[in-house]
Amino acid sequence: MRDFDIIVYGATGFTGRLVAEYLVAEGVARWAMAGRNLTKLQEVRDAIGAPADLPLLVADSDDPAALRSLAERTQVVLTTVGPYQLYGSDLVAACAATGTGYVDLCGEPAWMRHMIDAHHAEAQRTGARIVFSCGFDSIPFDLGVLTLQDCARAKYGRPAPRVKGRVRTMKGSFSGGTAASFRATLAAAARDPSIVGLLTNPFSLTPGFSGPHQPVGLLPEFDPTLNTWVAPFIMAAINTKNVHRTNFLRGHPYGTDFVYDEMMVAGLGEMGKAAAEAIAKLNPLGNDKGPKPGEGPSKEERDSGHYDLLFVGLMPDGARFDAVVTGDRDPGYGSTSKMIAETARCLVETEGDGGIWTPGALLGTTLRDRLQDKAGLRFTAG
Repeated sequence: MRDFDIIVYGATGFTGRLVAEYLVAEGVARWAMAGRNLTKLQEVRDAIGAPADLPLLVADSDDPAALRSLAERTQVVLTTVGPYQLYGSDLVAACAATGTGYVDLCGEPAWMRHMIDAHHAEAQRTGARIVFSCGFDSIPFDLGVLTLQDCARAKYGRPAPRVKGRVRTMKGSFSGGTAASFRATLAAAARDPSIVGLLTNPFSLTPGFSGPHQPVGLLPEFDPTLNTWVAPFIMAAINTKNVHRTNFLRGHPYGTDFVYDEMMVAGLGEMGKAAAEAIAKLNPLGNDKGPKPGEGPSKEERDSGHYDLLFVGLMPDGARFDAVVTGDRDPGYGSTSKMIAETARCLVETEGDGGIWTPGALLGTTLRDRLQDKAGLRFTAG
């Protein structure tokens, strides 16, 4: 029996604070906040209306001994301290060594592969369930494909070999942490060219398995299935890899011939083409105009955000069927903070084998049902 069920590491950051607020509102017991500065932790505890006796723990991301002590005291560490390639490696190692659950918001595939290579076997040995990418990247996409494929097997007796993920609407910004992770990844690739291969390989998170050629999705194009123009989606590079890892870890229920891509719906006709071309030229993560790590939109802006994702399954005989995932808050903050909090709670309340997982592979429909009940997501298929 450990001291806590959940420790929120990084609770003084913008997203970490949202997670802590959510746990307070939900009346969660047996949890603690952690970070590197006790005074700031005390200020956040007071500001969010947490109980005055809520435990506060101090640990720096470059202190392996402190991180191991942190991991030993809890069932699950929920960390929002990114970029993870800069601040997360020692914490993953500590959780893997101590059999501690771990959830994060990582969208850094090269680092994730390095962690899989370094710690997957150890996590299997100790029973540590380590789950990356528990926010907007990549839960709605991971569980959206899972929902569609469940429908395909029920309706046709087999999975859809071709699935298209399409972002129909999205209101809200990416987080400052996401932008910082993007820039850190580019810097790492400049130092180590081998990272470029991990970033461009759709199967970089499935060691030992490579499936069929996958659409690249880097240029605007006309999508005949939807009869509309589509544009590159900045998060596709991480989401598609996680979807393939879910398929891999579950023993390929989507098939070994599974083909998947993600793009943004731009519109119809010439206006749609122009919009797709304009979107393709933008890089929302590559400039300094967005929020910095620790910053973010107001509550009103978060509450007015939303997203609508379409997943199209195409069968060999030409049959088509769809699944839809919607979220009731902005993707980068409001919805993400609820998703990672509920993933951590789900991890506490369920059992499973150790290893480095995706949300879909480890928690699957249990997590999907929980997110519909508590986190404002909706999954439909038919």
